[in-house]
Amino acid sequence: MAPFEALYGRRCRTPLNWSKPGERVTFGTDLVKQAEDQVKFIHSNLKRAQSRQKTYSDKRRRPLAFEGGDHVYLRVSLMKGLAPRYVGPFKITERCGSVAYRLELPPHLAAVHDVFHVSQLKKCLRVPDEVIDASQIQIQPDLTYEEKPIKILDQKQRSTR
Repeated sequence: MAPFEALYGRRCRTPLNWSKPGERVTFGTDLVKQAEDQVKFIHSNLKRAQSRQKTYSDKRRRPLAFEGGDHVYLRVSLMKGLAPRYVGPFKITERCGSVAYRLELPPHLAAVHDVFHVSQLKKCLRVPDEVIDASQIQIQPDLTYEEKPIKILDQKQRSTR
């Protein structure tokens, strides 16, 4: 059923169907019954489309589960150039729900809420050379940081006309 047909209760007149100009006009209970049937039909199509999209999404999704004592990296920013995306590792102290975990944060991040959704965490294999120190980045309480250039290596000026 096309959206036009669901909204107006009749087929859209296009050059392809000019041959059927007259349609039966329905009133009263017939109109209500027809509208209910259309709504049920639309709901069933939406459910079917939703379940199909869910199967596509579940194929690439993997469930993440951590335990107390595991070490994880914490996502701090979007991918911008060479900026670090994760800081840590931090130790998980407890599970606070089905998808939330409480982390043991350092004192300079005391203003940050210590419970994070599983989508903000990345499993750490505890390799010492992968440790990214959060104190070097100077993370603000809202888990953002300011990027500053260290040194300007070269400068080029271009003149147009």
